[in-house]
Amino acid sequence: MSEFTEKDVEFMRLALEQARLAPALGEVPIAAVLVLNGQVVAQVHNYREAWQDPTAHAEIVAIREAATRLGTWRLTGATLYATVEPCSMCAGAIVQSRITRLVFGAKDPKAGACGSVFNIPAERRLNHRVQVVGGVLERESQELMQSFFRRLRDLGERAGLPAH
Repeated sequence: MSEFTEKDVEFMRLALEQARLAPALGEVPIAAVLVLNGQVVAQVHNYREAWQDPTAHAEIVAIREAATRLGTWRLTGATLYATVEPCSMCAGAIVQSRITRLVFGAKDPKAGACGSVFNIPAERRLNHRVQVVGGVLERESQELMQSFFRRLRDLGERAGLPAH
């Protein structure tokens, strides 16, 4: 994985701001910001619960929004900022959309597909590879996720629901 810049930190802060909005909709606080030529093209969080759509991960929603806004599915030259390491579905979409660079915050040791469990962006058999930078504002991303799930567990215990 490569080094990150001050601009990467700035855009990751935008992604974290977006992630903080997600719990109000019952969403896991994961967000993505897509940037092209220094301009934010999409800034979203997860919508799986709100839309009842298993594909409505922040990364997928950001890619769809950017493609619509730009009028092309080829997002060459773009950087996608994600607060958590993308899963295999999202990593595949990142490769398919020709995004040049992925910057993420926290690793996902259970489902991460950008180095943790799988490494789809670096797969040599695919026709496009993505430069990946991980660990940008990692602690902040981890704390956001941990506090969200801690709150869910606390609410479940107070309601007498079994722990998962």
